[in-house]
Amino acid sequence: MSKDFGRPPLADENQDRVERRLKELRDAGGVQETLRIEWRGQPIQVEVIDMPVKSLYYNPGTHRIRAQRTYDPVRDRGLDEDAFSAESQDYLHHLLRALPADPSKRDPDFDVLLESLRGFKQNDPGLITRDGILVNGNTRRAALKDLAEPSIRVGVLPSSCTWDDINRVELALQLRKDHRRDYSYINRLLAIDEQLGLGRTHADIAREFRTTTRACEQDHWVLTTLNDLVERSRADDAQLRLLDFEDHQEKLKELHRRWVKESASSQDKAELMKESRLTAIILGFSKTDVRLIEPDFTSRYLDTRLPEFVRSQVPAVATAATVAIPGLNRTVRAADPKVAEARALTDFVLRAKSVEAAGDKASLEQVAEAAKIISAVREAVEEALEPAGKDARVRKRKQAAPDRIVDACHDIDQCITDLVLSRASRSLDEEIFDEAVLKLRESLGKLAMEAARSIKEPGDGVTWLLDAARKEDGA
Repeated sequence: MSKDFGRPPLADENQDRVERRLKELRDAGGVQETLRIEWRGQPIQVEVIDMPVKSLYYNPGTHRIRAQRTYDPVRDRGLDEDAFSAESQDYLHHLLRALPADPSKRDPDFDVLLESLRGFKQNDPGLITRDGILVNGNTRRAALKDLAEPSIRVGVLPSSCTWDDINRVELALQLRKDHRRDYSYINRLLAIDEQLGLGRTHADIAREFRTTTRACEQDHWVLTTLNDLVERSRADDAQLRLLDFEDHQEKLKELHRRWVKESASSQDKAELMKESRLTAIILGFSKTDVRLIEPDFTSRYLDTRLPEFVRSQVPAVATAATVAIPGLNRTVRAADPKVAEARALTDFVLRAKSVEAAGDKASLEQVAEAAKIISAVREAVEEALEPAGKDARVRKRKQAAPDRIVDACHDIDQCITDLVLSRASRSLDEEIFDEAVLKLRESLGKLAMEAARSIKEPGDGVTWLLDAARKEDGA
């Protein structure tokens, strides 16, 4: 169920105004503007009217700024207590104009919308309840208010509208790929999680949001990971917020893809890679840098480069060889202790980052110490990435030749299928095919020659290739 914020102070006045203007519209006759929306599972057309900008209210439950509300905890609590007070509405006005990743700054996209409305007026209508609550068009109303425009065009929802309806209609309108101004990444994750909490499946949500089931599953995994990071970052009164991860969308998506791939062969390696990459993401490294981090990154490159004062402050992790399963009187192998160590380092960095971002909630000494820790770990990671990058390039070179053989095998397999098909249709040009086979023989001979020079201890495959080449030479 959606939160019920009640009715705003001007609800009755707005209802009277809406009814009068709808009546005037119908009495005028002719072709009138309507807005098509999805209402309780069915498409309907709602009538569009003009309403005074100053009489409408921002929707306190809008998903557009769900994560950003935590920017000011005191004002956030005020929103829950009285969503339609002047203070609460002013806070929503501020957040709608703010940069999603840092609400202390103004969003350049908002200024683009402002100039568009200044020059071309309002192209698309918003959407309101009869109480005057904006279901769609909150940001447009903020811009029109800044421009001192007297009115805004809005569609009007049916009189039976509830807060559940407001929530569903907003999501249907706002969370589609074709929307003019997308929700921020974190707010999209929260909207999908909310739908999952209502018992909907990933497939249902994917259809609603015009995306794929796999993308919804990925978003759910990312939000679960971020919620875990937020909880792990707690240090006294300081704690990171979901919006602190707003700018890491592509890195988090890539982390999930790599985690899924690694998990197929080893869960421990997947977790090692995940924790090491999360540390780099928290420290603000680029996507290309994070991509270099493999499961052995910490043990192979980072541990020896961490300064002693950092290693001494990271809590030692005691790990058992086995873990008991409650109620079954059985034990299973415990997780790799390296995973616990990597997780401890991530937690250490998270807590330092939360203290650094705490502002007045932490003392100057605490902030200075946190900044020192972050700088030291970042420098160590930066140094570790250099040999990791060199080794990654070496691995790519080592894998290039085998990958080309595999690709050639796929082409030959396809060639077999083509031969079968051509036999049925009698369409094979045998002379050209013979010339191609001769070219294959020549290429295999060259491959055998280079393999003999490059490989000191040939395996079964290379041995077969060399024997075939020798037989060919003998023939």
